Amino acid sequence: MAAQIIIGAGLIIASILVGALFWLIIETAFVRLHDWLMRPPHRAKLVAALVISLFGTLSMISISVWIWTAAFVALDIFDTTEAALYFAIVSFTTLGFGDLLLPQDWRLLAGMIATNGFISFGLVTALLVETMRNIRLGQRDAT
Repeated sequence: MAAQIIIGAGLIIASILVGALFWLIIETAFVRLHDWLMRPPHRAKLVAALVISLFGTLSMISISVWIWTAAFVALDIFDTTEAALYFAIVSFTTLGFGDLLLPQDWRLLAGMIATNGFISFGLVTALLVETMRNIRLGQRDAT
């Protein structure tokens, strides 16, 4: 049980660090593009900022899922990488079909990956809203 908790906590930390790195890169890009974003026309630039943010979000989530997949493969929990990836995606998104299950010796990781996904999606939602709010407020102040 302790091994599962330690491994799961390490994977959650790795996933959160990946998310933080991606948002640092995105925020740095928006700071550098601030003057351009504030000049009209605004709508197209807001869409571009949203697309950049969503691409970063999708990349971060994909990398997080692959981190978990790599751990499942390294721990030899599933027969194939495809099964490990499928389980990671289904669990990370908290969908949890239940057609694939972890062995009893590793079942705590299922709850930990779901928790990781839940936290990640909440964090990403907050960051996306904050990014768009800051850009829109800046554009309103610039006009």
